Amino acid sequence: MFTGIVEEIGHIVSVQRHAFSQIITISASDILGGTNIGDSIAVNGVCLTVTSIGSKQFSADVMHETINKSSLGNLRAGMAVNLERAMPANGRFGGHIDGVGRITKISKDDNAVWYTINAGKEIMQLIVPKGSITIDGISLTVAGVNDDSFKVSVIPHTRQVTTL
Repeated sequence: MFTGIVEEIGHIVSVQRHAFSQIITISASDILGGTNIGDSIAVNGVCLTVTSIGSKQFSADVMHETINKSSLGNLRAGMAVNLERAMPANGRFGGHIDGVGRITKISKDDNAVWYTINAGKEIMQLIVPKGSITIDGISLTVAGVNDDSFKVSVIPHTRQVTTL
């Protein structure tokens, strides 16, 4: 979760463009304290996963869906970006299981993998586009919703460090 309070202005070091995705490297200092690979950092308000980290910079994968739905596809070396770390949790956030879905389709989209998951009406009525959903304990953003299914898209880092 993010508060929307910018902690630091970073600068784009490089943008490695691929067919439908990119890897961005950003210089920063303040937000890197205590940051690890796999942590979330909002870049201009877009939640990205840190995939590599150095003493004064970090990198993140930007998948096709994120490029289509945000301004991150327009980033160029030297541009300034707003940075914010995820809100720290000083306590436990409770949760519960609402039901079970079934993966019905898996497809590649450059560096991302799309999962289509069918679920019953009791689950589907709770799901909204761009909302959060947890699948096997993995917090993901809902990228699409139909009457009986929803889609999520996952970056390579998430696939490598989870059971998806």
